[in-house]
This record gives sequence, structure tokens and C-alpha cells, in this order.
Amino acid sequence: MTQSLDILERKPEAAPDIFERILSAINRLVVRLSSVALVIASFVLTYSVIVRYFLKISTDWQDEMSVFLIIGAVFMSAAAIQAGRGHVAIEAITGLLPPHVNMARQILVDAASLAFCAFFAWKSWLLLAEAWEEGFHSGSTWAPPLWIPYVLMTAGMMLLSLQILLQLIQGLTGRGHIR
Repeated sequence: MTQSLDILERKPEAAPDIFERILSAINRLVVRLSSVALVIASFVLTYSVIVRYFLKISTDWQDEMSVFLIIGAVFMSAAAIQAGRGHVAIEAITGLLPPHVNMARQILVDAASLAFCAFFAWKSWLLLAEAWEEGFHSGSTWAPPLWIPYVLMTAGMMLLSLQILLQLIQGLTGRGHIR
């Protein structure tokens, strides 16, 4: 009986908290997958060097596969890096500004970053749609479809935009971590 009363007494979670937890879980998964992609890319590149040097065999597909894996890892993990505010920032200014000015600066930076990343995500969608509809392939002899890196770029920029939006909302509501 006390368990059912505990459930009734719990406050419903605020939407940003739920959104933050979902985005955090997605970011953790994406970082793990991106890490695996980078390890695979390093093995592919190592294999490519060994095969080219010792066996004198052409390795067109290895270079392109490594580029696709690295593009995916970089774009897909950008939101996780942003979640920890791990991107390049000018720290010298932060220590000099009063807290309320620093908070306004961070909100302005987040708003500008969101505008840029949202525009980039939208243009990535257009590029992805064009590559899909037109059947674009790379110019190499392997010729993989270009929608593969474009979907990774689009998904990564969308996740980054969502992460920055969450941080902007947190900053505007006074719940955010100001750096």
C-alpha cells in the first residue's frame, strides 16, 4: 500500500528533464558507436598501408571506407562533446566577466550556435535528399552511395542542434551550466 502512495506523491518530471535524459542516453550510445567506428577506421587504414607496401595491391575502398567512418564518428559524436561543453571556447573572457554578463554571453553564443547548426542540419537534409533521389555515388572505383556519409552528417547535425537547443533552454530558465 505504501508503494502505491509513493507513486501518487511523485511529481511528474519536467519535459526538459526527460528530454535531457533521452538525449544523454542517445549521446552515450553514439559515442560508443563512434569509438568503434574510429577503431575500425584505424584497422582499415593499417591494413591498407600493409597491403599497399608489402603486396603492392591497390586499396581504393579502404581509403573511402575510413573517410566514411571518420566522418560518421566526428559528426555523430559532436552532440556528446557539446553536452559537456567540450568544444573550443575562450576561457580568458569567462573569468573576467560578472556572472550575469557571462550568463548572457553564454545564451547569445548558444543562440548563434543553434542558428548555425540548425541551418547546417537543414542543408544536410537537402543534400541527403538529393543524393538519395539522384542516386549519387562517389567517383572512386568502389563507388559507394553518397547518402551514407550524408545521413551520418545530417543525423549528427540534428543531434547537435537538439543538444544546443536543450542547453539554450536551460540557460534561459536558469538551470544551465555556464562556462
